[in-house]
Amino acid sequence: MYPFRFTKASDEASALRAGASGARYIAGGTTLVDLMRETVERPDAVVDINALPYRDIDLKPARLRIGALARMSEVAAHPGVRQQFPVIAEALDLSASAQLRNMASIGGNLMQRPRCLYFRDVSASCNRRSPGAGCAAIEGRNRTHAILGTSDACVATHPSDLAVALVALDARVITRTREGERSTPIADFFRQPGATPDKEHNLHPGALIAAVEVTAHPESRRSGYLKVRDRESFEFAIASAAVALDITAGTVQTARVAAGGVGTVPWRLTAVEKALTGRPATPETWRAAAARAADGAKPLSENGFKVELIKRTVARQLVTVAGMP
Repeated sequence: MYPFRFTKASDEASALRAGASGARYIAGGTTLVDLMRETVERPDAVVDINALPYRDIDLKPARLRIGALARMSEVAAHPGVRQQFPVIAEALDLSASAQLRNMASIGGNLMQRPRCLYFRDVSASCNRRSPGAGCAAIEGRNRTHAILGTSDACVATHPSDLAVALVALDARVITRTREGERSTPIADFFRQPGATPDKEHNLHPGALIAAVEVTAHPESRRSGYLKVRDRESFEFAIASAAVALDITAGTVQTARVAAGGVGTVPWRLTAVEKALTGRPATPETWRAAAARAADGAKPLSENGFKVELIKRTVARQLVTVAGMP
Protein backbone atom coordinates (compact mmCIF):
# COMPACT_ATOMS: atom_id res chain seq x y z
CA MET A 1 0.00 0.00 0.00
CA TYR A 2 1.31 3.43 -0.96
CA PRO A 3 1.38 6.32 1.56
CA PHE A 4 -1.69 8.59 1.63
CA ARG A 5 -3.26 11.37 3.70
CA PHE A 6 -6.35 10.47 5.74
CA THR A 7 -8.94 12.95 7.04
CA LYS A 8 -12.51 12.85 8.32
CA ALA A 9 -15.16 15.16 6.91
CA SER A 10 -17.41 16.70 9.56
CA ASP A 11 -20.00 17.90 7.06
CA GLU A 12 -20.90 17.85 3.38
CA ALA A 13 -19.08 21.08 2.56
CA SER A 14 -15.75 19.83 3.91
CA ALA A 15 -16.19 16.50 2.11
CA LEU A 16 -16.86 18.25 -1.20
CA ARG A 17 -13.84 20.51 -0.72
CA ALA A 18 -11.65 17.46 -0.21
CA GLY A 19 -13.19 15.71 -3.20
CA ALA A 20 -12.63 18.75 -5.39
CA SER A 21 -8.95 18.57 -4.43
CA GLY A 22 -8.73 14.98 -5.61
CA ALA A 23 -9.32 13.05 -2.37
CA ARG A 24 -11.10 9.70 -2.59
CA TYR A 25 -14.21 9.15 -0.48
CA ILE A 26 -14.40 6.19 1.88
CA ALA A 27 -17.36 4.86 3.88
CA GLY A 28 -17.33 1.12 4.58
CA GLY A 29 -14.03 0.69 2.77
CA THR A 30 -14.86 -2.83 1.62
CA THR A 31 -13.70 -2.15 -1.94
CA LEU A 32 -11.28 0.77 -1.82
CA VAL A 33 -9.08 -0.59 0.97
CA ASP A 34 -8.68 -3.92 -0.84
CA LEU A 35 -7.66 -2.16 -4.04
CA MET A 36 -5.21 0.06 -2.19
CA ARG A 37 -3.60 -3.01 -0.61
CA GLU A 38 -3.21 -4.52 -4.06
CA THR A 39 -1.84 -1.16 -5.35
CA VAL A 40 -4.56 -1.06 -8.02
CA GLU A 41 -5.77 2.18 -6.42
CA ARG A 42 -3.11 4.70 -5.30
CA PRO A 43 -4.90 7.78 -3.98
CA ASP A 44 -2.84 10.57 -2.46
CA ALA A 45 -5.66 11.43 -0.05
CA VAL A 46 -8.67 9.62 1.44
CA VAL A 47 -11.52 11.32 3.28
CA ASP A 48 -13.90 9.47 5.62
CA ILE A 49 -17.50 10.61 4.93
CA ASN A 50 -19.34 8.58 7.56
CA ALA A 51 -20.35 11.71 9.50
CA LEU A 52 -22.48 12.96 6.61
CA PRO A 53 -26.30 12.81 7.02
CA TYR A 54 -26.84 10.23 4.28
CA ARG A 55 -28.00 7.20 6.30
CA ASP A 56 -31.80 7.47 6.30
CA ILE A 57 -34.10 4.88 4.71
CA ASP A 58 -37.18 6.98 3.91
CA LEU A 59 -40.14 4.96 2.65
CA LYS A 60 -43.24 6.78 1.47
CA PRO A 61 -46.28 5.42 -0.43
CA ALA A 62 -44.99 6.70 -3.76
CA ARG A 63 -41.23 6.25 -3.40
CA LEU A 64 -38.26 4.88 -1.49
CA ARG A 65 -35.19 7.02 -0.77
CA ILE A 66 -32.10 5.21 0.52
CA GLY A 67 -29.23 7.26 1.88
CA ALA A 68 -25.89 6.48 0.27
CA LEU A 69 -24.31 5.73 3.67
CA ALA A 70 -27.00 3.28 4.74
CA ARG A 71 -25.42 -0.13 5.19
CA MET A 72 -26.49 -2.95 2.91
CA SER A 73 -27.66 -5.09 5.83
CA GLU A 74 -29.80 -2.22 7.19
CA VAL A 75 -31.61 -1.77 3.89
CA ALA A 76 -32.09 -5.50 3.32
CA ALA A 77 -33.60 -5.92 6.80
CA HIS A 78 -35.97 -2.94 6.56
CA PRO A 79 -39.54 -4.34 6.79
CA GLY A 80 -40.94 -1.83 4.29
CA VAL A 81 -38.23 -2.57 1.73
CA ARG A 82 -38.76 -6.31 2.08
CA GLN A 83 -42.50 -5.92 1.60
CA GLN A 84 -42.71 -3.26 -1.08
CA PHE A 85 -39.42 -3.76 -2.96
CA PRO A 86 -38.44 -7.42 -2.39
CA VAL A 87 -36.10 -7.42 -5.40
CA ILE A 88 -33.90 -4.85 -3.63
CA ALA A 89 -33.83 -6.77 -0.35
CA GLU A 90 -33.05 -10.06 -2.11
CA ALA A 91 -30.28 -8.53 -4.23
CA LEU A 92 -28.67 -7.15 -1.08
CA ASP A 93 -29.06 -10.41 0.85
CA LEU A 94 -27.24 -12.24 -1.95
CA SER A 95 -24.55 -9.62 -2.48
CA ALA A 96 -21.82 -10.57 -0.05
CA SER A 97 -20.95 -12.16 3.26
CA ALA A 98 -22.77 -10.99 6.38
CA GLN A 99 -19.63 -9.21 7.57
CA LEU A 100 -19.31 -7.23 4.37
CA ARG A 101 -23.02 -6.37 4.26
CA ASN A 102 -22.73 -4.91 7.75
CA MET A 103 -19.94 -2.58 6.62
CA ALA A 104 -20.59 -1.83 2.95
CA SER A 105 -22.61 1.27 2.05
CA ILE A 106 -25.21 1.62 -0.69
CA GLY A 107 -23.22 4.29 -2.50
CA GLY A 108 -20.04 2.26 -2.27
CA ASN A 109 -21.80 -0.79 -3.67
CA LEU A 110 -22.72 1.14 -6.81
CA MET A 111 -19.15 2.40 -7.16
CA GLN A 112 -17.48 -1.03 -7.03
CA ARG A 113 -14.62 -1.55 -9.44
CA PRO A 114 -14.48 -4.60 -11.74
CA ARG A 115 -13.69 -8.02 -10.29
CA CYS A 116 -11.73 -9.00 -13.40
CA LEU A 117 -8.58 -10.86 -12.33
CA TYR A 118 -6.51 -8.90 -14.87
CA PHE A 119 -7.77 -5.56 -13.49
CA ARG A 120 -6.62 -6.60 -10.02
CA ASP A 121 -3.25 -7.93 -11.18
CA VAL A 122 -1.05 -4.87 -11.68
CA SER A 123 1.36 -6.90 -13.80
CA ALA A 124 -1.37 -7.65 -16.39
CA SER A 125 -2.59 -5.52 -19.28
CA CYS A 126 -5.81 -3.70 -18.40
CA ASN A 127 -7.34 -0.69 -20.12
CA ARG A 128 -9.51 0.13 -17.10
CA ARG A 129 -6.49 0.43 -14.86
CA SER A 130 -4.04 1.76 -17.46
CA PRO A 131 -5.75 3.21 -20.56
CA GLY A 132 -4.09 2.02 -23.74
CA ALA A 133 -2.43 -0.99 -22.12
CA GLY A 134 -4.75 -3.52 -23.77
CA CYS A 135 -7.20 -6.08 -22.37
CA ALA A 136 -5.62 -9.38 -21.37
CA ALA A 137 -9.02 -10.97 -20.73
CA ILE A 138 -10.11 -10.94 -24.37
CA GLU A 139 -7.58 -13.64 -25.29
CA GLY A 140 -7.05 -14.89 -21.74
CA ARG A 141 -9.11 -16.51 -18.98
CA ASN A 142 -12.55 -15.04 -19.54
CA ARG A 143 -15.06 -17.55 -18.19
CA THR A 144 -16.59 -15.01 -15.78
CA HIS A 145 -16.54 -12.08 -18.17
CA ALA A 146 -19.29 -10.25 -20.06
CA ILE A 147 -21.14 -11.24 -23.20
CA LEU A 148 -23.22 -8.03 -23.46
CA GLY A 149 -21.97 -4.47 -23.86
CA THR A 150 -18.38 -5.48 -24.49
CA SER A 151 -15.84 -3.69 -26.67
CA ASP A 152 -12.38 -4.30 -28.08
CA ALA A 153 -11.05 -2.43 -25.03
CA CYS A 154 -12.81 -4.24 -22.15
CA VAL A 155 -14.99 -7.27 -21.36
CA ALA A 156 -15.23 -7.01 -17.55
CA THR A 157 -18.64 -7.51 -15.91
CA HIS A 158 -20.18 -5.03 -13.52
CA PRO A 159 -20.02 -6.59 -10.04
CA SER A 160 -23.03 -5.05 -8.23
CA ASP A 161 -26.16 -7.13 -7.56
CA LEU A 162 -28.00 -4.14 -6.12
CA ALA A 163 -27.42 -2.12 -9.29
CA VAL A 164 -29.19 -4.80 -11.35
CA ALA A 165 -32.30 -4.51 -9.17
CA LEU A 166 -32.16 -0.71 -9.29
CA VAL A 167 -31.81 -0.66 -13.09
CA ALA A 168 -34.86 -2.90 -13.40
CA LEU A 169 -36.85 -0.49 -11.21
CA ASP A 170 -35.70 2.68 -13.02
CA ALA A 171 -34.08 4.10 -9.89
CA ARG A 172 -32.38 7.49 -9.82
CA VAL A 173 -29.01 8.36 -8.30
CA ILE A 174 -29.01 11.59 -6.29
CA THR A 175 -25.63 13.31 -6.23
CA ARG A 176 -24.29 16.44 -4.56
CA THR A 177 -21.64 18.83 -5.80
CA ARG A 178 -20.58 22.28 -4.67
CA GLU A 179 -23.09 23.61 -7.22
CA GLY A 180 -26.05 21.70 -5.76
CA GLU A 181 -28.03 18.49 -6.22
CA ARG A 182 -28.50 16.41 -9.34
CA SER A 183 -30.78 13.44 -10.11
CA THR A 184 -29.62 10.93 -12.75
CA PRO A 185 -31.46 7.85 -14.04
CA ILE A 186 -29.36 4.91 -12.94
CA ALA A 187 -29.33 3.54 -16.48
CA ASP A 188 -27.47 6.72 -17.47
CA PHE A 189 -25.18 6.62 -14.45
CA PHE A 190 -23.13 3.61 -15.59
CA ARG A 191 -21.10 3.70 -18.79
CA GLN A 192 -20.37 0.85 -21.17
CA PRO A 193 -16.62 0.57 -21.82
CA GLY A 194 -16.49 1.50 -25.51
CA ALA A 195 -13.08 2.99 -26.20
CA THR A 196 -12.78 4.52 -22.71
CA PRO A 197 -13.27 1.68 -20.19
CA ASP A 198 -11.49 3.67 -17.47
CA LYS A 199 -14.58 5.94 -17.38
CA GLU A 200 -17.02 3.64 -15.59
CA HIS A 201 -19.74 6.11 -14.64
CA ASN A 202 -21.02 9.64 -15.20
CA LEU A 203 -20.34 10.87 -11.67
CA HIS A 204 -18.73 14.30 -11.84
CA PRO A 205 -15.23 14.54 -10.31
CA GLY A 206 -15.49 15.31 -6.61
CA ALA A 207 -19.26 14.66 -6.50
CA LEU A 208 -20.88 12.68 -3.68
CA ILE A 209 -23.62 10.11 -4.04
CA ALA A 210 -26.19 11.25 -1.47
CA ALA A 211 -29.04 8.81 -2.07
CA VAL A 212 -30.85 6.45 -4.38
CA GLU A 213 -34.54 7.00 -5.13
CA VAL A 214 -36.96 4.38 -6.40
CA THR A 215 -40.52 5.12 -7.48
CA ALA A 216 -43.13 2.62 -6.30
CA HIS A 217 -44.93 0.87 -9.16
CA PRO A 218 -47.63 -1.83 -9.07
CA GLU A 219 -45.00 -4.40 -10.02
CA SER A 220 -42.55 -3.35 -7.29
CA ARG A 221 -44.19 -5.66 -4.74
CA ARG A 222 -44.20 -8.61 -7.14
CA SER A 223 -40.48 -8.73 -7.71
CA GLY A 224 -37.43 -10.80 -6.90
CA TYR A 225 -33.76 -11.45 -7.60
CA LEU A 226 -32.10 -14.69 -8.65
CA LYS A 227 -28.34 -15.09 -8.55
CA VAL A 228 -26.45 -18.00 -10.12
CA ARG A 229 -22.88 -18.43 -8.88
CA ASP A 230 -20.20 -21.04 -8.61
CA ARG A 231 -20.78 -21.52 -4.88
CA GLU A 232 -23.54 -20.54 -2.48
CA SER A 233 -21.21 -18.71 -0.11
CA PHE A 234 -19.91 -15.23 -0.90
CA GLU A 235 -19.35 -15.13 -4.66
CA PHE A 236 -20.07 -12.85 -7.60
CA ALA A 237 -22.77 -13.68 -10.12
CA ILE A 238 -22.13 -15.79 -13.18
CA ALA A 239 -25.63 -14.75 -14.20
CA SER A 240 -28.47 -13.05 -12.36
CA ALA A 241 -31.96 -11.73 -13.04
CA ALA A 242 -34.05 -9.00 -11.42
CA VAL A 243 -37.72 -9.35 -12.35
CA ALA A 244 -40.78 -7.26 -11.47
CA LEU A 245 -44.23 -8.05 -12.91
CA ASP A 246 -47.66 -6.48 -12.81
CA ILE A 247 -50.10 -9.27 -13.64
CA THR A 248 -53.79 -8.40 -13.76
CA ALA A 249 -56.59 -10.74 -14.86
CA GLY A 250 -54.02 -13.25 -16.10
CA THR A 251 -52.21 -10.78 -18.36
CA VAL A 252 -48.81 -9.16 -17.92
CA GLN A 253 -49.52 -5.44 -17.77
CA THR A 254 -45.96 -4.31 -17.09
CA ALA A 255 -42.63 -6.12 -16.89
CA ARG A 256 -39.26 -4.93 -15.65
CA VAL A 257 -36.30 -7.25 -16.21
CA ALA A 258 -32.55 -6.73 -15.85
CA ALA A 259 -29.56 -9.06 -15.83
CA GLY A 260 -26.27 -9.20 -13.96
CA GLY A 261 -23.10 -11.23 -14.37
CA VAL A 262 -23.32 -11.03 -18.16
CA GLY A 263 -22.98 -7.32 -18.98
CA THR A 264 -20.32 -4.68 -18.66
CA VAL A 265 -23.04 -2.65 -16.92
CA PRO A 266 -26.24 -3.80 -15.21
CA TRP A 267 -28.15 -4.86 -18.31
CA ARG A 268 -31.79 -3.94 -18.93
CA LEU A 269 -33.49 -6.69 -20.96
CA THR A 270 -35.87 -4.56 -23.02
CA ALA A 271 -36.49 -7.31 -25.59
CA VAL A 272 -37.66 -9.62 -22.79
CA GLU A 273 -39.93 -6.91 -21.40
CA LYS A 274 -41.52 -6.30 -24.80
CA ALA A 275 -42.12 -10.02 -25.24
CA LEU A 276 -43.93 -10.12 -21.89
CA THR A 277 -46.06 -6.98 -21.97
CA GLY A 278 -49.68 -7.65 -22.91
CA ARG A 279 -49.14 -11.40 -23.05
CA PRO A 280 -50.94 -14.06 -20.99
CA ALA A 281 -49.17 -15.15 -17.81
CA THR A 282 -48.38 -18.66 -19.00
CA PRO A 283 -45.32 -20.94 -19.15
CA GLU A 284 -45.21 -20.42 -22.91
CA THR A 285 -44.92 -16.67 -22.43
CA TRP A 286 -42.11 -17.04 -19.90
CA ARG A 287 -40.13 -19.33 -22.20
CA ALA A 288 -40.61 -17.19 -25.30
CA ALA A 289 -39.66 -13.99 -23.49
CA ALA A 290 -36.63 -15.51 -21.76
CA ALA A 291 -35.33 -16.69 -25.14
CA ARG A 292 -34.62 -13.01 -25.89
CA ALA A 293 -32.40 -12.53 -22.82
CA ALA A 294 -29.12 -12.95 -24.72
CA ASP A 295 -30.01 -10.80 -27.73
CA GLY A 296 -26.83 -9.12 -28.98
CA ALA A 297 -24.49 -11.39 -26.99
CA LYS A 298 -20.85 -11.70 -28.08
CA PRO A 299 -19.39 -14.64 -26.17
CA LEU A 300 -15.67 -15.09 -25.70
CA SER A 301 -13.58 -18.26 -25.83
CA GLU A 302 -14.57 -19.51 -22.36
CA ASN A 303 -17.95 -17.95 -21.57
CA GLY A 304 -20.25 -19.09 -24.37
CA PHE A 305 -22.22 -21.06 -21.79
CA LYS A 306 -23.56 -17.77 -20.44
CA VAL A 307 -25.80 -17.36 -23.50
CA GLU A 308 -27.96 -20.30 -22.48
CA LEU A 309 -27.46 -19.69 -18.77
CA ILE A 310 -28.93 -16.18 -18.79
CA LYS A 311 -31.94 -17.41 -20.76
CA ARG A 312 -32.57 -20.14 -18.20
CA THR A 313 -31.96 -17.78 -15.28
CA VAL A 314 -34.50 -15.28 -16.58
CA ALA A 315 -37.02 -18.03 -17.36
CA ARG A 316 -36.74 -19.47 -13.86
CA GLN A 317 -37.14 -16.07 -12.22
CA LEU A 318 -40.14 -15.19 -14.36
CA VAL A 319 -41.86 -18.35 -13.11
CA THR A 320 -40.92 -17.57 -9.52
CA VAL A 321 -42.10 -13.96 -9.56
CA ALA A 322 -45.29 -14.78 -11.51
CA GLY A 323 -46.18 -17.24 -8.76
CA MET A 324 -45.92 -14.59 -6.03
CA PRO A 325 -49.21 -13.32 -4.55
